Parts: sequence; C-alpha cells; structure tokens
Amino acid sequence: MILGATGSIGRQAIEVAERLGRPVVALGARRGSARLMELAERFPEARIVAAAPTNEEHALLTARFGRRYDRGPSALEDLARIPSIVVNGIVGSAGLEASVAALDSGNRLALANKESLVAGGPVVLKAAARGGGEIVPVDSEHSALFQCLHGEEPASVSRLVLTASGGPFRERLDLSEVTLDEALAHPTWDMGPRITIDSSTLMNKAFEVIEAHLLFGIAYDAIDVVVHPQSIVHSMVEFTDGSTKAHLGEPDMRVPIQYAVTFPDREPGGEPFDWSNRTLTFEKPDRERFPLLGLGYDAGRAGGSAPATLNAADEIAVQAFIDGRISYGMIARIVEMALERMGVQAIESVADVLGIDTESRNVASEIVGSC
Repeated sequence: MILGATGSIGRQAIEVAERLGRPVVALGARRGSARLMELAERFPEARIVAAAPTNEEHALLTARFGRRYDRGPSALEDLARIPSIVVNGIVGSAGLEASVAALDSGNRLALANKESLVAGGPVVLKAAARGGGEIVPVDSEHSALFQCLHGEEPASVSRLVLTASGGPFRERLDLSEVTLDEALAHPTWDMGPRITIDSSTLMNKAFEVIEAHLLFGIAYDAIDVVVHPQSIVHSMVEFTDGSTKAHLGEPDMRVPIQYAVTFPDREPGGEPFDWSNRTLTFEKPDRERFPLLGLGYDAGRAGGSAPATLNAADEIAVQAFIDGRISYGMIARIVEMALERMGVQAIESVADVLGIDTESRNVASEIVGSC
C-alpha cells in the first residue's frame, strides 16, 4: 500500500513494487489528480482514496472507479488498516493519523512522513506498542542507522552520527541576502521546496535528530551531526569498542524504500557502486550560521509539544520566505519566537498533536505578520 502515491516517495515506491513483483493493494493521495487516476488504471485491483479531492475530481473518480474509490481523511485511515506493508509518503501532518492507524492494526509502517514522529512521536510509539505494528524508516539517514543497528546489542552503541550534505550554503559565510532560487539549489538531492529549504537551513537535520532519538531510544547527547558534502555516507553508528559501522551508497531513495519492504531480507535491485576516484570528507556543522539545528536539539530535549511547534512554525516560516514575505534569515527567528510563546504542553493523543499544530501555525503566522 502506498500513501502519498502521487509524490516523489510514492513514485519511487511504485517503481520498487513493480521491480520486486509485489502487488499494490491500495493507493492514497491528497488530491484526485490525473496522476492518481492514471495509477488507478495501472493497478486495477488497488483501492483508491483521495483525502481532499475537488468536487470535479470526486465526480470523475466515482464515475471511473466506482466502489473501489473513496474520499476523505477517514478513508485514508481505513486504507492504512488493511493488512499490508504501508508506505507512508504523505507530506505534512495529514500523515500522522494514517501512521497511527497502520501501527494500531499491526502493520509494518515504511515511514517517510517526518511529521508522524517529529510532531506526534509519543503518540506514534504508543500506537506501535498497543497494536504490535513495526516502524521501518524510509528516510535515507534513518534507514542507514536502522541497517547499522540491526543485530547489535543496544548497550554496545555509544553514538549515532547523522550526515548532512551541508546544503547550498555550506561555504557561504554571509546569509543575509539569500534568494529563493539560491535556497532551492540543493547540490545533491532533488526534493520539494520545503524540504530543500529545510536542508539549506539544517532544519531537516534537526528533525532527523528528533526522529533518531524516538526510533532508536538513544539520548540526544549521543546523537551527532556531521557535514558530508558527497552524500555517500548516509549515517554511522559508533560502538563502545571504538569501531564504527557506516551505510554508504549513491543518493537513491529507492534503496531505503526497498529495504523497508523486504526487511529483514535483501533482494536484487540496486546498481553497482563505482568506488574508483571517490573522496569522502567530513566537517562539523556551523551552529552559529545554522541556528535551527540547535533549536531542534532544544525542542527534542524539551519534549511534549515542543517538536510539534518546531515543525509547524518552520513550515509557516518557510512558506513565508517562499512567498517573499520574510527574509531567509528570519526563518530561524520566527521558529524561535514561536517556541518561546507556545511553551511545552503534554501530548497524549492525535487530537492533542493536531491542536498544537494548529495553534503553533496561528502563532507563527502572527509573528510573520508582525515582521
């Protein structure tokens, strides 16, 4: 099952499923786009859900696919409850409810939706414990850690090391006049606008630190970030005996997607890696130029609602920068101010997470409006 089927992760998950000869039992997306209709024709046995189609899209989907089509967020949750491997590539907080539904139903969740863990981590982990579902991360860095940790005793782990490309501004000292085109020019990965800008500010790495803590139960003080501009080493695990395991490979999201589907087995699929003339370099991130990384650690340590506020405020600030309403440098300041205003509240349910998300977005929007 592929949720977020029309996006980048969805497209690559479909490639993996077809390469492995695995059936696609369901397809979910936010809109009832032409792409979703194309996929519905391509997989005639799959159930189809559009979470928020237009009236015209809904009418077309109903006419063409009848009873195997449904709409609405609750229909997306119903899909996630079907016994299967659930690839969650939904963008944004809409992916949280599907993640909880999948885990509550005992399914394997191949998780690419950052918001599920960043905003709703405690709720997601409770759902996994309650329903017996398992989380296998799809994000390249967390998949790398997952693979390096497999078969190892938790007590033997001394440190997790997440790698960052450094984005387009790794060597740029003055970030006061950054343009949108510059921020969107990622040197390694081809991603959507928000995650590309988050990569340029290192906010994406802040989110990944929080996810790593939740996924693997490692203290924040034992999770480090290093800048690795070649993006060949996806993450590393350091052990108490002084040895380090690293996961290396070309930047290709199909590799972690396939591993999440086939785990604990491996099946043929990737291209041979050319090791000739490769140079690997590493350096410390500059936290003064990229303050959002430190804010991410702070929010993670604070726990409760703080990571949800971090995510929501960042999304509002990044969109304001994309729209030309604020400067690049104001993104971090808006997130910091939103965290200060919101404080830390307990999170016990999906409703709590969504409530904090809405309130944090309103606060961040007010801050943007006052800039």
